[in-house]
Amino acid sequence: MTQLFHPELVNDPFGDPGLYVDLQHRNHALLFDLGDISGLPARKLARLGHVFVSHTHVDHFCGFDRLLQVLLGQPKRISITGPAGFIGNVASRLGSYTWNLGGEDSVDAAIQAWEYGEDGALHSALFRFRNAFRREDLPARKIADGVIVDEPGYRVTAVHLDHHIPCLGFALEEKHRLNVWRTRVEQMGLGVGPWLDDLKQAILDDLPGDTPIAARWQQHGKSCETVHSLGKLRSLVEITGGQKIAYVTDAGFTPDNVAKIIRLAKASDDLFIESAFLEAEAGLALRKMHLTARQAGEIARRAGVRRFQLFHFSPRYDGQPVRLVAEAADAAGLRPPGTAEPGQEG
Repeated sequence: MTQLFHPELVNDPFGDPGLYVDLQHRNHALLFDLGDISGLPARKLARLGHVFVSHTHVDHFCGFDRLLQVLLGQPKRISITGPAGFIGNVASRLGSYTWNLGGEDSVDAAIQAWEYGEDGALHSALFRFRNAFRREDLPARKIADGVIVDEPGYRVTAVHLDHHIPCLGFALEEKHRLNVWRTRVEQMGLGVGPWLDDLKQAILDDLPGDTPIAARWQQHGKSCETVHSLGKLRSLVEITGGQKIAYVTDAGFTPDNVAKIIRLAKASDDLFIESAFLEAEAGLALRKMHLTARQAGEIARRAGVRRFQLFHFSPRYDGQPVRLVAEAADAAGLRPPGTAEPGQEG
């Protein structure tokens, strides 16, 4: 089955946290956390439409300057979302530089910063290169069920976690998965082509059954075309649940945090979850409000995820990652983190 989301950790498990998610067949990508991103080439950074920052400790936010350098050469707006106080953090970073070379004839690069507060509202401000990145406050808006981004095809949900400071966990979810039955297409005497995307969109838009759909395809070097009603073509497409990815870092193993993470990650295809310590140092982990490998595995099991992958290892375990992986896998009762299921085609 073709996957919409293609996630990859930005660094190895001992490096700064970060998850890059490329969206298949779209000129668009997402980034969760903004620490050391020197390993991401400019072409990948240029694809970013949204960046989500769990909190602004240095290892989660120091890559802002690198992202800014890439953005300056593009006529685009990028959205960056973080916890309460985040707009001020962005304003401070931008305010530390001198912006005397911009003007109305400059590249229209802009950053829209969002902060998701405990009040359940999304506050926003715009920073434009043409305006020397001065802060322009925008109206706040209430959101439902923690949905901080709602795009055609996918949504991003956030929850507030406790790391001795506000910290956000995130889930990325495909709204619908529309799969074409190629055998049915052929049985109707049709051929595959871009028209199938039009068919999918018509189904998503819930258009009337008598809506005409033009099927166009190439066969033996010739152009073929026929028109059918949406109702007649609807059986060519199967609607199923979409892909889901959860990202959780820097949250202690407290009852409130655990309950929120399990709800966030429930039935995820992939859970990316921090594992700073071994269970033998659970007391230290709690004081620092981090998870142990066993706790991460237990959360993965209780959330019913298909796969999980660990990151954010403490440097005290340098050269011993297998110990954290084994402990988490034992607690989860799942395949070892980082291993994949056999691929499917669809």
